[in-house]
Amino acid sequence: MHKRIIAVPLAAALVVTLAPQQASAVDEISTRKLRDAVTVAGILGHERVLQRIANQNDGTRASGTPGFAAGAAYVSGVLKQAGYRVTEQKFTFPFYRELAPARLTRVSPAGPAYETVTYDYSASGDVTGRVVPALNNVLPPTAEPSSTAGCAASDFAPASASAPEIALIQRGGCDFAVKAANAAAAGYDAAIIFNEGQEGRTELFQGTLGGPAAIPVVGLSFADGSALDAAASAGSVTVRVQTSTQVDANAVTSNIIADSPGGDADRVLVVGAHLDSVVAGPGINDNGSGTATNLEIAVQLAKLKVKPRQKVRFAFWGAEESGLLGSEHYVANLSDAELAKIFANLNFDMVGSPNYVRFVYDGDGSDTGASGPAGSEQIEGLFTEYFADQGLATDPTAFDGRSDYGPFIEVGIPAGGLFSGAEGEKTAEQATVYGGTAGAPYDACYHQACDDINNLSTKALAELGDGAAHAVLTLALTRSGFYPDGSLRAAARAAAPKLPYQGDHLAR
Repeated sequence: MHKRIIAVPLAAALVVTLAPQQASAVDEISTRKLRDAVTVAGILGHERVLQRIANQNDGTRASGTPGFAAGAAYVSGVLKQAGYRVTEQKFTFPFYRELAPARLTRVSPAGPAYETVTYDYSASGDVTGRVVPALNNVLPPTAEPSSTAGCAASDFAPASASAPEIALIQRGGCDFAVKAANAAAAGYDAAIIFNEGQEGRTELFQGTLGGPAAIPVVGLSFADGSALDAAASAGSVTVRVQTSTQVDANAVTSNIIADSPGGDADRVLVVGAHLDSVVAGPGINDNGSGTATNLEIAVQLAKLKVKPRQKVRFAFWGAEESGLLGSEHYVANLSDAELAKIFANLNFDMVGSPNYVRFVYDGDGSDTGASGPAGSEQIEGLFTEYFADQGLATDPTAFDGRSDYGPFIEVGIPAGGLFSGAEGEKTAEQATVYGGTAGAPYDACYHQACDDINNLSTKALAELGDGAAHAVLTLALTRSGFYPDGSLRAAARAAAPKLPYQGDHLAR
């Protein structure tokens, strides 16, 4: 799952229940043999290999790094040995990593270093220059939207041709990339983007530029940025901006796609998990846990010699952490005929969080207000009914655009899945039901180097692993479907509205 500071709640509403809220239209299938075969030990066996791969590759399995390539090779080898037809779908994407923390220092008048961050895809650089506020900065902030600073070329006075200058731009109104590009086009040598100032938009905020930028770009809190704006407007202020980054606009990564040898090729169930980690760590929960769980389900389906009624396609996505790029590439490159054959998508992204909750994606939108395409309600019911039968509570979580179900529901494919929580904090009510620590993150190591083999709840892996296995086998074997006529595939329908990507530090 995506990166550090997220403004969208993980569950827009939390309803704890032991009673099923939806009735699934699919057949009841006995899944005990598969659930017994998919064990925590088996899942952890894959996780240990992923950890070793990260250890051997600078502590990461991020797309565009040797660690990802080694992980993809491992997953492919296991699936081929189990009898699946495996293909590697390569694609290019903009790779980014920070090599050293950003520094922003006041040179004249002399002052201490500011607390700052490098914006993702910032250029490397070391620039000392006069600070020039954008012409449309709004101080103090007013009602939303307060600022559109930097969104138009006219928001910048032409930069000096004789000495370096650094644009100071307030957040708001348009993507960070637009602000940075307009500053560069006006001749500025670096840019500082400070937070907007309204409630919830005051802290130091790390944004993403979405792709390679022409100049160094760093961030400031509203307090520091507005004070610097006032000082620069009253007189000459010089600062030094230092960034050190690695950017490759055409890095190569891949999706690993594995089809079951049997099953109706005209009805395809896509079971997905993203294979990449963030650059900062090994990603053993995010998303080694989903990867290992899906891999073990695939292995045990083959060992049990299950003959699926539908084709089961296990997909391990690349570059999810860069903006769902692998799943987007896959869906975008399906032919019309291939698209019509996919009847459902299951997504498992983080299923081993240490302070976990059993989150189920809210397919009908009844709890969070964001429903999936027709059929998603039945997938939600498949999970909630299963856990209720086990005497286990569930909470709904929204289709908020943060994971790889997004490209599928955008084209009308029913989706669902499980999630154990990321950087959000467990409520007191959840702690009463699930145990764990109220007020603490579901995963305190989310997107950090400490997301390692010790950052897992074996209880979460057991419970959510069984839930995942139950759903996969049920949808692989069911005769009846989601729709009023009992079919598993809907007639052609208009695409659902495109969800905004809510991962990499938001867009604006």
